[in-house]
Amino acid sequence: MKTVDKAKVGRRDFLRVLGTGAGVAAAAGSLSTSALADSETNTERTKARYRETEHVKAFYRVNKYPTKR
Repeated sequence: MKTVDKAKVGRRDFLRVLGTGAGVAAAAGSLSTSALADSETNTERTKARYRETEHVKAFYRVNKYPTKR
């Protein structure tokens, strides 16, 4: 009979331990973050954000979007 060496870690065992460690690390990282308060005021939420700048117009022109009339 062969004797089994307990100190030797097989490839599958190594990958199993590595995967478990990655899962634990991801869970610990997500638990340690705290929620941030919303810093936008009501007027900032409702203000217009879209601006048709020159590079946006160039993008529309190059990609053949219809022009506004």
